[in-house]
Order: sequence, then C-alpha cells, then structure tokens
Amino acid sequence: MSRRTTYVVGTGMVPFGRFPELSHREFAWPAARAAILESGFRKDEIDVAYSACVLGGMLTGQQILGKIGLTGLPIINIENACSSGSTALGEAIARIQAGMADVALVVGVDMLSKLGRGPLPLSPDDWDAAHGLTMPGVYAMRAQRYLHEHGISRTDLSRVAVKARANGARNPLAQLTTPITLEEAESSRIVADPLRLAHCCPTGDGAAAVVIASEDWVKRSSCTMPIKVAATVLHSGHFDPGPISMVKSHVSTRSAAEAYEAAGIGPEDIDVAEIHDSFSIAELMYYEAFGFAGPGEAVALLRSGQTELGGKHVINPSGGLMARGHPIAATGVAQIVEISRQLQGRNGAHQVEGARIGLCHATGGGISGFEHGACAVTILTR
Repeated sequence: MSRRTTYVVGTGMVPFGRFPELSHREFAWPAARAAILESGFRKDEIDVAYSACVLGGMLTGQQILGKIGLTGLPIINIENACSSGSTALGEAIARIQAGMADVALVVGVDMLSKLGRGPLPLSPDDWDAAHGLTMPGVYAMRAQRYLHEHGISRTDLSRVAVKARANGARNPLAQLTTPITLEEAESSRIVADPLRLAHCCPTGDGAAAVVIASEDWVKRSSCTMPIKVAATVLHSGHFDPGPISMVKSHVSTRSAAEAYEAAGIGPEDIDVAEIHDSFSIAELMYYEAFGFAGPGEAVALLRSGQTELGGKHVINPSGGLMARGHPIAATGVAQIVEISRQLQGRNGAHQVEGARIGLCHATGGGISGFEHGACAVTILTR
C-alpha cells in the first residue's frame, strides 16, 4: 500500500504542574486550541480527533473538545498506559496514511494531582500489583541489577537527575524548574533502594496537543516549517511468565531498530531525543536500547557530556519525565511537541542548536508477565 507522508503542523502545550482545582476539560482545552490556531486550519477542516487519557474517566475527548466547539467529527478516546499519547498519534497517522483523513488533532492529558501523592495505582487484579509491587519497586530492582552487572556507582543515578533538573530549569513548561546539585540528589530520601526521590519522576498534571496533516494539505496550513513524521512504531512487550532480564529493554530495542529502518537512519543520526526516563536508571538503560551506547557503556556516555545540551546526542532537553513531569497520557504528545519545536528552532534556553532529526520514546504499563505493556518510538525530521 502506498502511504502518504504525514507532517506535524501545529503544537500546543500548557505548563505542567499540580492543578487539582481544575477539571480535565478546563485544563486541557487551551493546548488543543493552541495547536489548531498554530496550524492555521479551521475547525471544520479537521477530519478526526484522538484524545489520550488514562485516569480521566469516560469520553474525555468529547469533554475537552466541546469546550472549543469541535464536535460532530469522530472523536476517538485512547488508553494505553504511558504510551497512550503516542498510540493516539500513531492511530491518527495511520488514518491519514490510509486516506481516511487529511487533518487530525491529537490531545493527551492526565491529572495525577487528583490522586494525591505516591506511586501510580495499578490494577488490583494484577498478580504483581496485588502482592505490593509498584513501579518504583520494579525500577529499583532494575537499578540494583544494573549496578551489580556493570559495577557503576549509585552516584551515577544522581548524575542523571542533575542533568534532567538542569534542563527543566531552562524549560518554562516543566513541572520542576529548580536545578539541584549532586549532593542534593544524593541526600534526597530513599524511595526504593537504590532509588532516591530525586531519581524518580514527579506526579502531576499535563496536557499537550498536535495537529498533523497529509502532505497535500500541508500547503493549506500556516505552518512555515512542517515537521515530517519519518517513522512511528508501536509494540507490546512479549508475555513471558518466567525470569526476564532486568537490565535490558527488549521491546524498546526492537521498536528502535524498526523505527530506524523505517526512517532510513541509524542512532548516529539522532540529534535530539526525548526518552522515557521515568526513573534515572531508565535513561541509562535506554541509552543502550537506542544504540547511543553499548552494553554497560551508558554511564561513560553520560559522564562524557554527550547527552547534555551541546553534545552529540542531546537526551531530554525538556527535562524529560524527571523534570518536565509525567502525566501519563500527556507524555507521548508532549514529546512530539518538544521535538517538533526543537527541529523548528523554537525552544529558547533549552534549544538544541542545528537539530534536524529527533526521536520520541514512551513506554510502560506495569502488568504481570509482560516486560512492558506498550512501547512507542517516533522519529521526526525537518
């Protein structure tokens, strides 16, 4: 099947933080409106809308888009754990590629402040969750095993957090905008040994939106630099009730390889990436999954400065999940907003100079027997 090329032509995002006094509808509609206005399309030119939300209740998309009078068109609500926003984007792209739409709006939102504080609630029907396993516990085990196999220092987990918070301090849309020192990260309280509070992403609220369009319709938009979707890949993890490797992400590695092949590039071509650093150990693991470092070489790459602003592979210039925040379904869409604006040169103090190729990665969903519930990788180019 001949597939039509798809472009990001409008982006919108609200500052991430904690806004428990607002409803999902009140919180998210400005992001959707901003993306539509930036695209230059009229509301009646949008063929379909996808709304990603995990914990917002029924028909979140209709609630949000009703606020801006975008009704009557197909509004499709998506839940796929931490990959919900990325999944919604992939479905919108597939619809355009298949010729079933020309212009699509994708919105991602979650408001975790309404849950209070603490780890995300997992299904009580899940075997692991019923026995007390939380996501901090899962990643703590991964960190313990990684430290054991590769002989790195626990301080290196804090180096990831310091980098994330330094980038977040440059990003006015981030939830955590105060930098921290290595000593402050090291002295933060233990959450699940060896992970400290500074090594974990915060819970909070966030909303982001993008408008995408087929190549034929890009010229009708007001976007002066449309961003090409070079590849988008979604996989679920394999079910395996037996022992699994705690230091390798097989589904991320597989998804990355497939995305690279579809885009006709390799890891050496990536200028900037937003990867799923829900915990500091995750960023190190994903350096290896995406081919930026070999097995056991992630810490050396981190220490080299090549993943910081000004480096060869700038990782999470937004602050990533650890500083920008991780409101589940908003994350995947926020990554697309961030990378699109990076490739357009619009990100101010945290801009990656000369960025031409960017990567987005959202993965997660704690479920017994699966390495990950879902993993999405998207590559954007200008």
